[in-house]
Amino acid sequence: MRSLKIAALAAATSVFAVSSAFSAEHTLRIQTHYAPEQTSGKLAQQFVDDVEAMSGGRIDIELFFSSSVVKSVETFDAAASGILDGDMTGGAYQTGKNPAFQFVGDIMGGYDTPWQQYAWLYHGGGYEAANELYNEYNMQLIGWWVYGQESMTSSRPIAGPADLQDWKFRSPPGLETEIFAELGAKPVVMDFTEVFTALETGIIDGADYSGLANNKSIGLFDLVKHATYPGFHSMPSDHLAIRKDAWEALPEDLQRIIEVAMQKLAFQTALTFEVENNKAAAALRDQGVTLYDWSPEDRAAFRGAAQRAWQGWADKTPEARALVDSHTAFLKTLGLVQ
Repeated sequence: MRSLKIAALAAATSVFAVSSAFSAEHTLRIQTHYAPEQTSGKLAQQFVDDVEAMSGGRIDIELFFSSSVVKSVETFDAAASGILDGDMTGGAYQTGKNPAFQFVGDIMGGYDTPWQQYAWLYHGGGYEAANELYNEYNMQLIGWWVYGQESMTSSRPIAGPADLQDWKFRSPPGLETEIFAELGAKPVVMDFTEVFTALETGIIDGADYSGLANNKSIGLFDLVKHATYPGFHSMPSDHLAIRKDAWEALPEDLQRIIEVAMQKLAFQTALTFEVENNKAAAALRDQGVTLYDWSPEDRAAFRGAAQRAWQGWADKTPEARALVDSHTAFLKTLGLVQ
């Protein structure tokens, strides 16, 4: 009898779950470039669970992992055109549309911590400036999730700007190559898939790949024994952006739920990677890897080179100029630039 009751309860629960899914008032199809087993993928799934729970099932989010619908760089356009409803990748993929997206996607040489970067968005007028750019492309910026500074890995010491002279490293294209070239490095643009072979054969001395924990998890330190930590050069902002008409179709209470869940995702992302990167740092030191924390003076030297490169990009479009001026003004209030 007890087993029959349990079976009946399970069946009832299953029916309830199915009926709840069909009773959703709004469905949002969102794509992320992260895989479900990655830390960021798990955090994205928690965001979905939070929204669905807090909305009482009124919102159903279909989350597509690993860019399974379209390529990562095409996610923004797919959402804007209605193939998807939302984009959980990052603004830096869209610099081809407008160089201004560099300054909402990867503000190189800007802030030291995710909290400073979030502060610009929420307390420095950043959200209004950024969302104006998104709206031009039929998208609404909901918020950021920032995992922290990336680390440079190297086969030789990288203790400060002097060590960048003739340092050959894997770099993404664009703004980063300009900044490091000014400091005497020799950036080599290549795909992630080429990094291991290039390090093994000495084509490059190091790589800009990801954060310290990620670099450790993929085995980069089997090849090199030097890295910057905490990082100083790049802190990408992943975003959530939703097509404007899909966003505006949501009643205000549901919009608020998504915004609150997004801020939880932002907090948990920064917090989680703070822990994971520190754990990775301790383990790597035990393995004989040398980690370099650049001095405030050396960070300022890099930031100065970055700011000069910013100005060239700012002159490309009015939107880029507006964002660069906004960041510069806020960085001054934080005492990070003069």
